[in-house]
Amino acid sequence: MADSLDSAINGAQRTADYQARDQYRHPKQTLEFFGIKPDMTVVEISPGGGWYTEILAPYLKDSGTYYAAGFDPESEVKYYQNAHKRFSEKLAANPDMYGKVQVSIFQPPAKLDIAPAGSADMVLTFRNVHNWYMNGGEENVLASFKAFAKALKPGGVLGVVEHRLPADRPASDQDRSGYMHQSFVVNIAEQAGFTLAAESDVNANPKDTADHPKGVWTLPPSLRLGEEDKAKYQAIGESDRMTLKFVKK
Repeated sequence: MADSLDSAINGAQRTADYQARDQYRHPKQTLEFFGIKPDMTVVEISPGGGWYTEILAPYLKDSGTYYAAGFDPESEVKYYQNAHKRFSEKLAANPDMYGKVQVSIFQPPAKLDIAPAGSADMVLTFRNVHNWYMNGGEENVLASFKAFAKALKPGGVLGVVEHRLPADRPASDQDRSGYMHQSFVVNIAEQAGFTLAAESDVNANPKDTADHPKGVWTLPPSLRLGEEDKAKYQAIGESDRMTLKFVKK
């Protein structure tokens, strides 16, 4: 497995700017922690610009199945339309690498059928929980996690990476900061029918105090303050993140 995963991570399909972030996102260690195997059916939630798509699609294309559950192209929100268009163009530009990618729609709370019920071995979500929370609160997050459980086989794995809000900070800090309490994520997952199987510090960053002027977007790669204190935030690096492995009951 490691050789194949290494090949995907080091492959020519990787975007240089994406590959430069491996030092913060630790794709090999993260995916190995979740227990990924090349013959699995894996659903990635909200693939964005395809950072993990560039790794997961080639890794799974010969023996497994990769679902990219992204934005609704029929949404009235231009950002969602444009993001779907850019992602579709990315796939179309390299059919040898991405021709087998299954594109589905994940737009909570209305569109949640990310894959056929009970078909997936693994569902992965990277730095998305805060978006669902900020655009619909706890109910929206719970609906999302229930959709993941529906797609998974019994015993299937849900892998979650999310910006971590220190436990001693008020829950209200979740509203706009982009950081979430780990206890909140675990509680929601348990309500949706998951058991926490393991947690990892592979994506932890003790230098991140999680109290920045523009929230998590103050840090790389966003650097929302522009040149203001840029060196300071670059020295911190990307956010402190929880990495949690859940199993469907």
